[in-house]
Amino acid sequence: MITINLESAVPIVEQVHAEIRQSIASGLLRPGEPLPTVRQLAQDLGINLNTVARAYRLLESDGLVTSIRGRGSVVRSAREAPAIAEQSLKQRIGQSIRTLIADARLAGLERSELEALFVEQARSQWPQE
Repeated sequence: MITINLESAVPIVEQVHAEIRQSIASGLLRPGEPLPTVRQLAQDLGINLNTVARAYRLLESDGLVTSIRGRGSVVRSAREAPAIAEQSLKQRIGQSIRTLIADARLAGLERSELEALFVEQARSQWPQE
């Protein structure tokens, strides 16, 4: 389910957060489905418990999961999740795109190569369209 790259410049907490967000967005993790316990995921990934706990807190602040006493962290349904402010979401996506473009340019990719990669990834997320 979750993979991390210990050699990456991206902090591990951000990798865990992003991987779980991706799993929720793609439907691999469905509303009501529990996340692995903090202890179990930390053990599976070979990382610190506090790192996983921070990633789970970020997901909770995003409104994507909720902590339920005795059940752990559970994926929220769209109805339960508070709406993420549209402007804030657009700003975050814009920043991510700027970072992506900078990385692509530093890697020497041409604009057409980046666009092709983007289209490929978008199609993998919305295969029915």
